[in-house]
Amino acid sequence: MSAVEGPAGEGRRGGGRPGPQLDLDNEAYWEGLRRGAVVVQECGACGRRRFGRLGACPHCGTPGGDDVEVSGEGTVYSFVRVHRALTPAMADDVPYAVATVDLDGGVRMLGHWTELRFAVRPEPDAAPEPDPAPR
Repeated sequence: MSAVEGPAGEGRRGGGRPGPQLDLDNEAYWEGLRRGAVVVQECGACGRRRFGRLGACPHCGTPGGDDVEVSGEGTVYSFVRVHRALTPAMADDVPYAVATVDLDGGVRMLGHWTELRFAVRPEPDAAPEPDPAPR
């Protein structure tokens, strides 16, 4: 599965719509996408990851966090396919998917995804059959 699209229409069919407004909280993420990487924040104390960037860990309260690259692969949690353009600038983009994805890197992301592939991931078998009752 590919990651969320880059800023300013990079990689989009309808490149005419405006991209995100970059700031200190999202710049590392968008710069990572330009390089083909997904960047999230990781707590230096408890090691939990989060998307987007926050001033402190929502789990343990430790200030700050480190930017780390994670795989753009994951499991689709939920999605919707958009068939009507929100604005005229997005008319060339429809249809497109907005999905919530649980990334293998430990975060859940919501975004406009360029490609979603659905596959069944292997799961452990159920508990083994019980032994027959002794006779």
